[in-house]
Amino acid sequence: MSIKLTRLTLGIALVAGLFGLMTAIKVKAGWAAQIPTGYVPTVTGSPVTAYIFVLDNDQGFANVRSGPGTLGYEIIGVLVEGQQVPAIGRTVVGDWILIDYPGVPGGVAWVWKDLVEVRGNLPIISPPPTITPRVTPTIDPTLAAQFLVEVQPTRLPTFTAPPALVLPTFSAAQVQGASGRIPMGFVIIGMGVLGIFGLLISFLRGR
Repeated sequence: MSIKLTRLTLGIALVAGLFGLMTAIKVKAGWAAQIPTGYVPTVTGSPVTAYIFVLDNDQGFANVRSGPGTLGYEIIGVLVEGQQVPAIGRTVVGDWILIDYPGVPGGVAWVWKDLVEVRGNLPIISPPPTITPRVTPTIDPTLAAQFLVEVQPTRLPTFTAPPALVLPTFSAAQVQGASGRIPMGFVIIGMGVLGIFGLLISFLRGR
């Protein structure tokens, strides 16, 4: 009786094992069917050969512009002190550096060379064409007329001729009358001599 029970147990275990093995094979086949067989692309990038390092300055940052210049190119961002950014190239003169700047049209921008330190070799690239303004600025003639100062010409001085010089003339009678008189100078000198003579006499009497 025990032998039959043992065989029955072994048979049930064998059937259960076969059933479990078949189930596992089906599940594994289902998993294999779900694995994608397509090509998965890999992202590759070109190696960076140069960087720029933002230097310490009074502003604390470096402006990033849309082109190599301050006129006609607007500021599109900033780089803070100590920031390191991949560099792409430089202008012919070398005043402006083209950097990799994601988030803007084209993904590139320009920065002034004196604000950064270049680390690596940069190729020379052609700058983009200069942006021309859409509207040509005009000056309002009415407004400009308010600032025009009309300078009046300086009037030249007029010359007035001096009056005619009249020389005094003396008649012969006046000249003869003047010659018959004693000059006043002689009178004064004579009085002075008399005074000195009187003082001398007084001094001698006093002794």
